[in-house]
Amino acid sequence: MDRELFDAAEIVGDLVPPGSVFAFLAQHRSELFDEEFIADLFPSKTGRPSLPADLVGSVLILKELHDLSDAQTAEALKFDIRWKVACGRSLTQMSFDPSTLVYWRRRIAASHRPHRVFDKVAEVITATGILRGRRRRCVDSTVFDDAVATQDTVTQLVAAMRRVARVVPAAAEVITKVCALDYGKPGKPDIDWDDPQAKQRLVSDLVNDALAVLAELTGPHAPERDTAAAEALGLLALVAGQDVEPAEDSDGTDGRWRIARRVAPDRVISTVDPQARHTRKSRSQRRDGYRGHLAAEPDTGLITDCEMTMATGQANTDAAVAVKMADRDRFSESVAEGSTGAGATHTDTDDTDTAAQADVAEHVSTAGATAAAPETTRENTTTSVSSTAADITDLADTAHPTRDDTAEQAGTGQSTTRGGLQIYGDSAYGTGDARAAYRAAGHDVVIKPKPVPQAVAGGFTLDDFTLDESEGTVTCPAGNTRPMSPSRTVSFGRLCADCPLRQRCTTSKTGRSMSIHEHEDLLRAARAQAKTPQFKRDYPTRCTVERTVAQVATHNGRRVKLRYIGAAANDAWLHTRCAALNLRTLLRHGLTRVNGSWAIA
Repeated sequence: MDRELFDAAEIVGDLVPPGSVFAFLAQHRSELFDEEFIADLFPSKTGRPSLPADLVGSVLILKELHDLSDAQTAEALKFDIRWKVACGRSLTQMSFDPSTLVYWRRRIAASHRPHRVFDKVAEVITATGILRGRRRRCVDSTVFDDAVATQDTVTQLVAAMRRVARVVPAAAEVITKVCALDYGKPGKPDIDWDDPQAKQRLVSDLVNDALAVLAELTGPHAPERDTAAAEALGLLALVAGQDVEPAEDSDGTDGRWRIARRVAPDRVISTVDPQARHTRKSRSQRRDGYRGHLAAEPDTGLITDCEMTMATGQANTDAAVAVKMADRDRFSESVAEGSTGAGATHTDTDDTDTAAQADVAEHVSTAGATAAAPETTRENTTTSVSSTAADITDLADTAHPTRDDTAEQAGTGQSTTRGGLQIYGDSAYGTGDARAAYRAAGHDVVIKPKPVPQAVAGGFTLDDFTLDESEGTVTCPAGNTRPMSPSRTVSFGRLCADCPLRQRCTTSKTGRSMSIHEHEDLLRAARAQAKTPQFKRDYPTRCTVERTVAQVATHNGRRVKLRYIGAAANDAWLHTRCAALNLRTLLRHGLTRVNGSWAIA
């Protein structure tokens, strides 16, 4: 049949709600996803893409907007009138096979633009100018449940051995030759699982088999392995060591092993997805999966950046990822333009901000006049700074927005002459290293500092000690001065024995000791900033990102569960979902197309 006779947009287009993503794509999908959207994926002049660019982009947007599987997406394109209208299909037109989406995701992931859907929507955001001059970024993260089941130690060892047998050349013969167990039989080994001794013997056999196979297949004389084989052998070595320890009364040389009485810090929880990890969003709630990081502009609700990372690792912490997102903020040029354009407002003086900086200076100058600090970690057991008038000014500038930021004080988020971003975050984002990185990049921060612990209830805090960086010394409340070691540790030792302030300072029998963070000046300035009225007015802005996180992480009231294996694949999913949500947000702000250009009505 002639498709035009049954074109969904012509026949039932009026049924699609105006202002919806469906209606927008029905009218503008070809402008949003033009031929250049996929041109680089098919450089050869012979052949052509299996699907047109506007259909690919529209389907990817709608799929993640509604959190559908590949099969559900194919069905929606076949049966859902809204999808047919949005994608330019006829009422009688069939859908594609679900595996087509796998093909397109892999092809896009292997390209030099793996986040092209997010990039396309970002181009629209830039073209509308909706973020011009808006310098505030609220950052937060959430944990997404992975797509695999968490495996116990026995399951992981058996699965890792079978994987080696599949992908490593000649490994199957080696396993048959040196192993005590039969790994060709499906399921777990057949033992009496109610017998603790039988389970311990099984663990010993599994570990010994793994060590024997690794001894045969690795080492200086082993042949060079391809990537798949090397990864399989590495995974076997990892799971053979992460969860076990020598049995009681054993040094490990007699082949007796048991399940360790602890959890490895970076434990692999599944051989199916080796990058999934245990993590905690809070002390009381443990989750398995990945951590999604978001940066959003609070006034518009637009997501300016996102990243899905492994849930553990120093490079994947909230603070570390937020610094990366600030450094690569793609809308910072719009911020700079807004600082001198019509979108920004400047004055020569600002009484409100001057008073706020005076508050910071007051806290900086008085905090060192009290005394003593408790024993804690390096990040939060640093000591206060002995400041000159110049030091106080530097700290106030670091901790607080510049005095020209009158639009910011008014809550508009407009740019200042400084030109950087203003980062809002909770205490997880306020590490010393992160604050130093923000200062070096010219960004302002409104980040809640971590609370200062006390060694003695109601006693001195670490802000009561005075640090002299130039001399490399720390002075306690009683006036005793001690030098810092090269590793920036300080011990007052015997000086505490007869100190009249001891009961307010430390309970340690060996006297007060502490570690001084290299960015203590920034940490202490942050604590001073948090006490100012200006900070207390500004900080609630951070809460807006929690709504954005909820929109990304939930759908129709239920928590979104990841569908893919590995950090890279799930990062691609997160970018596409954020792109879909950004498009919906733009439509709520009045996105339209005027004279061939994107605009906000």
